[in-house]
Amino acid sequence: MLEEFDDDTAGETTTRRSGRRRMGWGRRLAVSVLAFLLLLVIGIGGYAWFISSKVDRNLAHDDLLGEAQNQTEWRDGEQLVTDAGTNYLLIGSDARPGETASRADVIQLVHVDEDHGDVWIIHFPRDLYVPIPGHGKNKINAAYAFGQSPLLVQTIQDLVGVKVDHVAKTDFDGFKQLTDALGGVQVNNAQASPKYPAGTHDLDGEQALEYVRERKTLAEGDISRGQRQQAWLKGIMTKTLTPGVLLNPSRLGNVIEAGTKNTIVDNSLTTGKIRSEAIKLRGVRGGNIHFVTAPFSGYGTAPDGGSIDILDEQGMSRLSDALRTDDMAGYEE
Repeated sequence: MLEEFDDDTAGETTTRRSGRRRMGWGRRLAVSVLAFLLLLVIGIGGYAWFISSKVDRNLAHDDLLGEAQNQTEWRDGEQLVTDAGTNYLLIGSDARPGETASRADVIQLVHVDEDHGDVWIIHFPRDLYVPIPGHGKNKINAAYAFGQSPLLVQTIQDLVGVKVDHVAKTDFDGFKQLTDALGGVQVNNAQASPKYPAGTHDLDGEQALEYVRERKTLAEGDISRGQRQQAWLKGIMTKTLTPGVLLNPSRLGNVIEAGTKNTIVDNSLTTGKIRSEAIKLRGVRGGNIHFVTAPFSGYGTAPDGGSIDILDEQGMSRLSDALRTDDMAGYEE
């Protein structure tokens, strides 16, 4: 049943619906994406051993792919594409100690192109109403509650037709620490609000936390907040890739510590593989990191009353084609 995984009551407006979203969404989004990407874009040269030791100490492994790694087909018997870039699923969970099932508040598909020159981070809104294998249609975050990471992986593979190669998830609150470890970040705010006008802002940890938590004054609630989180991620990645961080062992160590301490990855994503990917991505800079929201056509109500984001099927088909042909640049045009 949809209501089991719905934070809202039937008939609430979009504004009210977005206003009730959990505070942890913003923090988990930032930490989940950053923790994983930091492993990929740094860790080369003279710092290889330094970073590897931190990663080995902090990073946990689990069976996050499950049977989904054996999936070979998606809709209408077509083959999943496995050789057009590399795809990583990043999950932010709202699990509490002792819980075995929970929603996935943050769902990000990271696509690294075949040339390792550009990285695309695709945000799937948690209320996107999609088919979930074996469970009919529901909010996409319900897939995690029904079958944890493996079912969410299968749901994503069925939507876009590409293989998810690796998974990383986190449920910790390290947003402020990550920002402060870098000495603050700069964001380009596209949507004005009473406290943060449109334009460039330099934020410390407390300010960044406030910035990504704000949603009630934003036009599209969690969708707009997701765009703010992506602006923050852009600032984080740009700052991380500067010589002032990469060549500063103390600062870099603090960032790695915050980014990996409570992150879990799939069993096949070894430190050696992470290091290998880092070397391939050594040319990536802020301008090579792109952010996309999975296509939806508006807001609606599910048959049993839950508030949903309506899937744009034509748009999803375009996104699928772009991923399957490793042409995300063409999708943005």
